[in-house]
Amino acid sequence: QVQLVEAGGGLVQPGGSLRLSCAASGSIYSLSTMGWYRREPGKQRELVALISSTGSTNYAESVKGRFTISRDNAKNTVYLQMNSLKPEDTAVYLCYVYSNSPYWGQGTQVTVSS
Repeated sequence: QVQLVEAGGGLVQPGGSLRLSCAASGSIYSLSTMGWYRREPGKQRELVALISSTGSTNYAESVKGRFTISRDNAKNTVYLQMNSLKPEDTAVYLCYVYSNSPYWGQGTQVTVSS
């Protein structure tokens, strides 16, 4: 089993920034893809950003140019730097990793509001 601990969510004004982190621990054999999804109330979970073990990235169109995903393989941690936040970015952000199986974090709330 792999455990994921997310941190960094909170309340921020429009135009502000937040940095999410997600640390993986437990029975980690190899972490391939790591990333973030988000879920808004009443909507389906959607991809935000993914990063491969070699550093290749994939972003949702809605966050391109504003969000940056990165990872520290030595710490088994993935980060999401979110800049120029908009009210429509408000959601629960879920960490995702693949280590022989997919694993999901509990989620961290991000609220963008004035």
